[in-house]
Amino acid sequence: MTLLSGKIAIITGASAGIGYATAKLFAREGAKVVVAARRQAELNTLVGEITEAGGSAVALAGDVKDEAYAKALVDVANSKFGGLDIALNNASTLGDLSVSVPDLTLSSWDDTLATNLTSAFLGAKYQIPAMLKRGGGSLIFTSSFVGSTAAFPPMTAYATSKAGLIGLMKVLAVAYGPQNIRVNALLPGGTDTPMGQTFANTPEALEFVKGMHALKRIAAPEEIAKSALYLASDLSSFTTGAALLADGGVSINRT
Repeated sequence: MTLLSGKIAIITGASAGIGYATAKLFAREGAKVVVAARRQAELNTLVGEITEAGGSAVALAGDVKDEAYAKALVDVANSKFGGLDIALNNASTLGDLSVSVPDLTLSSWDDTLATNLTSAFLGAKYQIPAMLKRGGGSLIFTSSFVGSTAAFPPMTAYATSKAGLIGLMKVLAVAYGPQNIRVNALLPGGTDTPMGQTFANTPEALEFVKGMHALKRIAAPEEIAKSALYLASDLSSFTTGAALLADGGVSINRT
């Protein structure tokens, strides 16, 4: 029996990287998935790959900063598949890495927090009631080791937003634990994604980032997806309020 048989999941930031890999893995494990991102063409490709492999998926493109979109994703999960059991709020942006705090514009700051943090709040606002109707569920936020165990000065808004997700997660875990909703944060290390490649954008930078990790490499998106699967499935039935590091040892490495 597959780990997510009979489950229904929403995954944001699904057009590439961790979200893309997680959507495919969840579908292989039996979940029906609603995939979300801004880029319709990439979502269509993802749905095609899932369907061809025998899974069930539907795409809805939009902006995670828009509250109406958060509601619409849940409406699609309800209308197409009959409810919601799992949500991976994964959409993210690095923001403006070219300036220090005195030169960071308020609009750039606001956009990064809206994309990374407020979108997760908006997702949870509509996902939780849907999960309650199913008797519980698993709510996951993609945070980061950045802002939790490490700091990079150019990533001011990014680190703040990712740290904020951990605070949001803890509050929701306590508030909804009695109603069988588990809430956790997933903290990846360096991962080979389009977003990650914009930071480690030269061979020298990539080798530096690899060297930061105890494993001396970065993750494939599929590796992070497996940790998301653990949090989504009953394998983690007694895990809530956790900031789960899947970071290749970057948090502990000093060599």
